[in-house]
Amino acid sequence: MSEQTFFKVTVDGITIEVPAGTTILQAARQIGGEVAPPAMCYYSKLPGTGGKCRTCLVEVAAGSTADPRPMPKLMASCSTAVMDGMIVKNKTSQRVHDNRGGVVEFLLINHPLDCPVCDQAGECHLQDLGYEHGSAKTRYEEDRRTFDPIDIGNKIKLHMNRCILCYRCVFVANQLTDKRVHGVLHRGEHAEIETFVGQSVDSELSGNMIDICPVGALTSKPFRYNARTWELSRRKSVSPHDSTGANLIVQVKNNRVMRVVPLENEAVNECWIADRDRFSYEALNSGDRLTSPMIKQDGQWLTVDWTTALEYVANGLKQIKANHGADSLGLLASPHSTVEELSLAATLMRGLGSDNIDHRLRHADFTASAGARYLGMPIAALSTLKHALVVGSRLRKDHPLFAQRIRQATRRGAKVDVIGSDREFHGGNDWALPVRHFMNASADQWGALLANVAVAVAAEKGVQAPVTGTADAAAKAIATNLCAGTDTAILLGNAAAHHVDASALLSLANWIASHTGCKVGYLTEAANTVGAQLVKAQPQTGGQNAAQMLSGSCKAVVLLGCEPAADSAAGAAAVAALQQADMVVSLNAFKTNLDVADVLLPISPFTETSGTFVNAAGLAQSFHAVVKPLGETRPAWKVLRVLCNLMGIPGTDFETSQDVLAATGLTVGQVSEAQLSNACDAPIEFKAIALDAAPSVAGIYQLTFLREMLVH
Repeated sequence: MSEQTFFKVTVDGITIEVPAGTTILQAARQIGGEVAPPAMCYYSKLPGTGGKCRTCLVEVAAGSTADPRPMPKLMASCSTAVMDGMIVKNKTSQRVHDNRGGVVEFLLINHPLDCPVCDQAGECHLQDLGYEHGSAKTRYEEDRRTFDPIDIGNKIKLHMNRCILCYRCVFVANQLTDKRVHGVLHRGEHAEIETFVGQSVDSELSGNMIDICPVGALTSKPFRYNARTWELSRRKSVSPHDSTGANLIVQVKNNRVMRVVPLENEAVNECWIADRDRFSYEALNSGDRLTSPMIKQDGQWLTVDWTTALEYVANGLKQIKANHGADSLGLLASPHSTVEELSLAATLMRGLGSDNIDHRLRHADFTASAGARYLGMPIAALSTLKHALVVGSRLRKDHPLFAQRIRQATRRGAKVDVIGSDREFHGGNDWALPVRHFMNASADQWGALLANVAVAVAAEKGVQAPVTGTADAAAKAIATNLCAGTDTAILLGNAAAHHVDASALLSLANWIASHTGCKVGYLTEAANTVGAQLVKAQPQTGGQNAAQMLSGSCKAVVLLGCEPAADSAAGAAAVAALQQADMVVSLNAFKTNLDVADVLLPISPFTETSGTFVNAAGLAQSFHAVVKPLGETRPAWKVLRVLCNLMGIPGTDFETSQDVLAATGLTVGQVSEAQLSNACDAPIEFKAIALDAAPSVAGIYQLTFLREMLVH
């Protein structure tokens, strides 16, 4: 490999050495401060942006050491590469200053100058430029062009009057979603951003267009006119919605969440978040929130105090244990619960003598694993894959930020192949990325299709395949790419993890990996699926799994953050089973499980509690509460700790969530590889799948239970 060439460039008298190919703007930003020119259209994470707004023009006083002549005109720093010995003037050039004033005058020709009411005021790049370079009056005498604000999406309002045609939103749609439904129509003075006829922006990543708009032309409808940016407190958090663990900035005013935006973390979510991370805060103060403990008496819900509710639960669990034994007690936990909550839930159950605890609500295969199953690679590695075989995943809906990473990889030439059904793939139109081979089959055929790939690999490597199959053209093409051995992966999605043959699929994937050198990983379902495994929130000594508990075998069931009807593979049957129990206790932030529960305990959502999530890659990230608990709600870990205390379970006198985390043995940061493993020695045998055993998955925007057979 040849050594990288470095050039020295001087900007406003400060010299820096940068790799060849670096632009003047990038070099200036490395120096930092006022040396860096402003940029309205260029965005570092969006290749191709720049060269449109002209605010970043600089004077090149010397082109290079080899040719020290100045460039005859001002150059766009965002698109001009540095040369060795180049001398650049930005703040030190009167010519640049005068030109920038002219550019600002042009940008403001049609602008309504509505800063006092604009949501972008206080964080608007054009406002900053206007203060520095703008004139007190305009020379423009013609009528300004005007547009009425329009909705271009369910959550996005377009104010075309403010738009400077930087094209950033177009690039976001092109590069993050590959399913753009808006663009620039007409030309010249008549150019405007508009959606295509009959379409609206509905991508799961659409809200990122709001963040990258530099002038407030695109605003958030839920946040619109609710607060000024300088009134907001900014607090770090972690997304509870999927296994990415996206880093968030939660903006708060008067103890109320007003807005959620991304916190840049290149290794996790880059500078993007999914729409569910951005807009889900609307539910935090809705009428659906459960704000006080409640007990059902004679079919009526009565509001009670915490002492009464907790004593009722503790006495009920003690009585049922005395009457029916410890094995009659069970706990079902959402994998979106924090490490601390799940750890105390496990402590509670095992302290009562029961091993009946499980977070695997949608699973059909409960084979024990050697370690916590996880992604098998850093999240950032998804962006550099050269080939990926995705099995049983609604990738774009289940893991929008993972899909975005893989979409990046395809732009660099990566090949993506899929084994799944139309329910996951919708005929190839729903992933918004190019798929080479889509092996469309019902769930009972996924094992056979993966077996075909294994047979093709065996033929290419000259080894005996562990299964029988047919190496058709698609299987051979996939095998050839997997055998490349570098930056290749088999990724098992939610439907594969919930498959009745999940262990067999994993075993076969591992066999393929052992002969090709590719990686095998689970995309993992929830915010804390990996963490739940690490704190053993599942049977360890022969306890009942989720399916068994939801069949009606338990006399008392505790529901931690879950709705069995929507969140489990049992569906409606779970309701019927729970209605036969002597006592059901629901810990939830919302008014749910009313048809099965006897006690409702209001717990805090992630904005009102502290805790830790372990993402798909095994990265443990802690967060703090950003607002006070609503009403009488309490953090779930505190509720569980008090229950442990009332039940006389030792070792549970924790003062903080950090104390609970320390007791688990986990620390913030990357989990040890010794605790993570996708190894599986289950026999590679595939069963016939009946309707009741079809994989169960949840949608991105609502936790609707889906149990229909996976068919063509």
